[in-house]
Amino acid sequence: MSSFVTSTRVLLVVIALLIGCLIALAAAMLARAAGASPTSAVGKAGVAFAGAVTITLLVFTSMGVL
Repeated sequence: MSSFVTSTRVLLVVIALLIGCLIALAAAMLARAAGASPTSAVGKAGVAFAGAVTITLLVFTSMGVL
């Protein structure tokens, strides 16, 4: 496997993680705005992060780029 393909895959995983972070931040902010406790907001953010990363990696895989 060439180094270009490996570095491209690493960058796509990093992009998926960054998308997950953005989604988690938005979920935490929305939960806090709705009146949730900080602990509950962090829990909702964790679930949102895991879901967003999973879906993003699934989309990359189904497109054939990962």
